[in-house]
Amino acid sequence: MTTHEQLPKANAPAGEGTGLRLETIGADLHAAFLRRPGGYTASFLQTPAWARVKTGWRAESLGWFDGAGRLMGTALVLYRQLPGLRRLFAYLPEGPGVDWADPQLERWLDPLADHLRGAGAFAVRMGPPLAYRRWSARTLKDAAGPGRRVGDVLPDLVEPLGAAVADRLRESGWRRCGADGQPRLVFEVPLAGRGLDDLWTGLNQEWRRNVKKAGRSGVRTGVEGPQTLPAFHELLRVTERRDGFDLGRDLGYYQRQYAELNAEQPGRMRLYTARHEGELLAAHTLLTSPDGVRVWYQTGASADHRREVRPSNALQWRMLCDALLAGAAVYDMRGVPDDLDPASRAHGLLRWKLGTGGEAVETVGEWELPLQGAVNKALHRAMHVYLTRR
Repeated sequence: MTTHEQLPKANAPAGEGTGLRLETIGADLHAAFLRRPGGYTASFLQTPAWARVKTGWRAESLGWFDGAGRLMGTALVLYRQLPGLRRLFAYLPEGPGVDWADPQLERWLDPLADHLRGAGAFAVRMGPPLAYRRWSARTLKDAAGPGRRVGDVLPDLVEPLGAAVADRLRESGWRRCGADGQPRLVFEVPLAGRGLDDLWTGLNQEWRRNVKKAGRSGVRTGVEGPQTLPAFHELLRVTERRDGFDLGRDLGYYQRQYAELNAEQPGRMRLYTARHEGELLAAHTLLTSPDGVRVWYQTGASADHRREVRPSNALQWRMLCDALLAGAAVYDMRGVPDDLDPASRAHGLLRWKLGTGGEAVETVGEWELPLQGAVNKALHRAMHVYLTRR
């Protein structure tokens, strides 16, 4: 993070010296802090609104204050109770929002561990929102082959901060999770400093051809309201059956998400649609960070028929253009498989996203810390089994 504009203190404690104090804060203060310009760009998973989306979890907004009582960082913590027991598992998806470049990182993480331990948590999992390695679309396209994985390929860039933070966490007793709750390998299209012409020439020939074909075929893209969510969900079920996956999210989940995110900040979640002769053929959800710097293509759905008119390509092109014109710096297409084998079905999703000319980004991933005690370690193992089964 960089410098922070001062916000209302909202019962903030007066810390002393260079130490930081961690306190529970209200949702309004938390949301206002995330919207300020020039600060930390928070994931949608770290907003107070997300706490209201995630039923079944108890949530808490936390804030770090400096010695002058200024709010310096925030976190959304989700607590899950282990069935039949009173102890809690604490989860900070794609958070917390702290100064990861601080050479005294313990100023941020030690108070967090103490607070969660006091709240009754036996373990904490967090996902520092930092990039670790990057591969360009060209690099991965050239490296594709039987049995190949993204991790087998020399990256174009290793991010110094991400690498340093991973080392420091390991030295402090944190350990990498075997299976992340959020995607560790994502795909990003950089937008900062680019124009529409740059964005267009960044697409590969197949993408440009498909976008043009959609236009000639009469595909019409737009943004529709919550009344279209049931139709989007029906298309999503079609997509899941066709592609062999199941997100396990009912219509109510998306209706709640749409209502809560947009109530906190209008326009935070939008539903983009592609229609041909009036029929809905594709619908994608787009989320925007509180400061507008990053957007996420979260969930895509498409019909089984009329795929030849390329509605999904037209829809993604519309979303990319809108994000660029709105001033976003990064278009995040979320998770991709690491499979570089052209014969693999999983490679198809990565190949499709590579066509936008962006880059695959490996984050530092999720890390866990048992909150001391042999009993807590046993509970930690039990929670892993529970989450895996869910």
